[in-house]
Amino acid sequence: MSVRIATFNIENLMNRFDYSGFRNGLHQDRALALFSIKDEEEYRLLERARAIAHADDTRQLTALAIAATRADILCLQEVDNAAALRAFEYGYLFKMIGSGYRESYTSTGNDSRGIDVAIMMRTETRDGDPIELVRVTSHAHVTFDDFGLYDPALEPLNIHPNDRIFRRDCLEVDLKVGGKALTIYLVHFKSMGPGRNGLNGRDATMPVRMAEAAAVRRIIETRFGADKAARRRWLICGDCNDYYERVLIHGDEVTGYEFEPVKEEMSSLDLLLADGFAENIVSRRPELDRWTLFHTRGPDERHLCQLDYLLLSPALAERNSQAVPDIIRNGQPWRAIFPPGQEVDRFPRTGWDRPKASDHCPVAVTLDLL
Repeated sequence: MSVRIATFNIENLMNRFDYSGFRNGLHQDRALALFSIKDEEEYRLLERARAIAHADDTRQLTALAIAATRADILCLQEVDNAAALRAFEYGYLFKMIGSGYRESYTSTGNDSRGIDVAIMMRTETRDGDPIELVRVTSHAHVTFDDFGLYDPALEPLNIHPNDRIFRRDCLEVDLKVGGKALTIYLVHFKSMGPGRNGLNGRDATMPVRMAEAAAVRRIIETRFGADKAARRRWLICGDCNDYYERVLIHGDEVTGYEFEPVKEEMSSLDLLLADGFAENIVSRRPELDRWTLFHTRGPDERHLCQLDYLLLSPALAERNSQAVPDIIRNGQPWRAIFPPGQEVDRFPRTGWDRPKASDHCPVAVTLDLL
């Protein structure tokens, strides 16, 4: 008996407009920045037109990427709300896969932009085994003080002991698949953002992700027992916004590209992978073929990295020792630089930078639960 699970950051599935770009140039879309706009009323009209025109192609590509996962259960990040998810499922997914994901749940987390995590699932697997939603538990309310995880390194970020740990949520989803218990921890950790306080964005925000990772481990060990968690069926799915290895890209189209794997000295993932607590099964893929995001700030700063994870409990990983996840990269923009041998056919209408399915790639795996 098996179930196919995927995680995907679908990049700003919004059902509202963001007008903050009129007063904050950092939030303004680059297309509008080309034009002289006389006042806020005109800006709002143009932003609505731009967002709507851009959304249709983008969401067709997003739906194609989801369809390609062939997943029974979808763990999603950057969903505005349940209404946005329903509209996307009916208007886009349904046209590609029919009536598939009958069950869905969206958490209202702590993100200042309102983007949340969500889960969608079929009523049964492709093999016909029933998928039953037993319980959904939000941990968005947990504070640093609650878990004793406050670190003075958080103070420069204006974070206090009574603030909530998770920037979005750690959504605990209890399921039964063919009668077998399975628990999913759906996460979306703090983004790296721009540099601050003399540090680059990753290092500056690392204390938040370290706390989030420690909190997830605490939740799992409290639920199952620190000495018993390894023997239970659970997995952590989502966008951890961090990496412990990446692939630096050197060169250009004329001289040719070179790809250099490097290891990081520290990562928030260490807290979840240390002492075999969980296994990142994407690491079963070749070293240059684990990336789920292409990062660039121009020709002088480019790398490939894994931000999207399926972290399995030791028992689940051992039972599925031969399972290797798929990474769906057909919706990546043409600007993304692929190592040799990894080229894929892009979905129709994919652009150089946009439209695209997302800045992230879906990751999917089939797991045996017997």
